[in-house]
Amino acid sequence: MRLATWNVNSLKARLERVEAWLGEVSPDVLCLQETKMADDAFPALALGALGYEGVHHGQGRWNGVAILSRIGITDVVHGFADGGPPDDEARLLTARCGSAVVVTAYVPNGRAVGHEQFHYKLAWLERLAAHLDVVADPSEEVVVCGDLNIAPEDRDVWDVDAIHGATHITDDERARFQRLLDWGLVDAFRRCYPDDDRLFTWWDYRAGNFHKHKGMRIDHVLVSEPLAERLSWSLVDRNARKGTGPSDHAPLLIEVAAEAVRS
Repeated sequence: MRLATWNVNSLKARLERVEAWLGEVSPDVLCLQETKMADDAFPALALGALGYEGVHHGQGRWNGVAILSRIGITDVVHGFADGGPPDDEARLLTARCGSAVVVTAYVPNGRAVGHEQFHYKLAWLERLAAHLDVVADPSEEVVVCGDLNIAPEDRDVWDVDAIHGATHITDDERARFQRLLDWGLVDAFRRCYPDDDRLFTWWDYRAGNFHKHKGMRIDHVLVSEPLAERLSWSLVDRNARKGTGPSDHAPLLIEVAAEAVRS
């Protein structure tokens, strides 16, 4: 199985790029974040023509998540299944694709440490862990992926001193990230690149930061051990961040072999 996650920063604005990328890369599953469209605007027919079944959870101008699959989609859950109140923002979508439970998440940015949105972010991440207890089991094939808006380590930021005191790198956020790993998930990219620093998935549009490689690794694919032991490779497709009108995020891919990969 080849799976990818991509914050497209408006699916309407970047549909042609997504269609071209699907044709080139052919993932079995593509999880999208920040689609910025309502459900009735989701281009199901266009994506279906490429062989992808799609489900979408959106709210118009903001947020929005989707799962595209050519290996089937069942057991769809929009938002949290933890028994709490519905989230006002469309940030979470869960489905079974083939034999795996797939969760696509667009975690709140947090704006600034101490801001009400920062506290919403921490609470949201706590709910995500509780959601997993309901929809999945770490002994099975599970994928939690998306724009998690957390850089797990200092080496996942171009210059941690330059953003000292900002969101994405606080102990509180990193503790919530670790909570997901403790649930039974593995950072797939780090499993493949345990010793490499400054490998990023997001670069600000401003000041030529992409070309200066001033970025952060805030998009992730977390997998349960039954998938982690079969990881073949993972990569960030920097080419998709180039050209005219790209998203500020690059797609992150993993490929899982049919049988365990021997080291």
